[in-house]
Amino acid sequence: MNFKDGLRDGIPICLGYIAVSFAFGILAVENGLTTFQAVLISLTNLTSAGQFAGLTIIAEAGTLIELALSQFIINLRYMLMSISLSQKVEEDFKGLWRWIFGFAVTDEIYAVAISHEEIKKEYFAGLTILPIFGWSLGTFLGAVLGNVLPSMISGALGVALYGMFIAIVVPVARDNRKVLIVVLMAIAISMILRYVPVFSGISGGFSIIICTLAASAAGALIFPVEEVDD
Repeated sequence: MNFKDGLRDGIPICLGYIAVSFAFGILAVENGLTTFQAVLISLTNLTSAGQFAGLTIIAEAGTLIELALSQFIINLRYMLMSISLSQKVEEDFKGLWRWIFGFAVTDEIYAVAISHEEIKKEYFAGLTILPIFGWSLGTFLGAVLGNVLPSMISGALGVALYGMFIAIVVPVARDNRKVLIVVLMAIAISMILRYVPVFSGISGGFSIIICTLAASAAGALIFPVEEVDD
């Protein structure tokens, strides 16, 4: 697997990222960020859920602690993905390449890379360069064109990410009762924090953190993973 193979495999991811990050660009500008700030966030983060959660906290003037905790919890899965992929990289995949490797791991890049027996530097570079470019380009286009496009179109694009998450969660929840229950618990906790007056003082940032931790902890307790001896 060489650089060209990586580029080829990265094209679909790139196109998908342009569409989704377009929505981030629109929302970022609507919430007071400049085009430069929006693009800089996408270029240095490369995390859809994390960026939208962070944008919510920024828009609500949340604290740096909220911002840090939300990013840590939401993006914790990337650490597990990186550990998994690190078992397949070639021997000279070290030094600066490890830094690049850790930064560029996303759900989609992981899904493509993990399918190979060995991950070469050249292939991984080709696989990641277009998605990174596409994510930043989509953010730029959304930030610049969000105020130019008709409100009906920009509004529809602004909810594109939520549609993508629904498309990811619903099929899994439909086929797995345990996932469905955890999702419903997260929804219930979110509604309680939103509409019960006693919780009205909790900011959006901490609400995200509480929902994530509470639902995942409840799921782990109710549906523990059974260890299988070799």
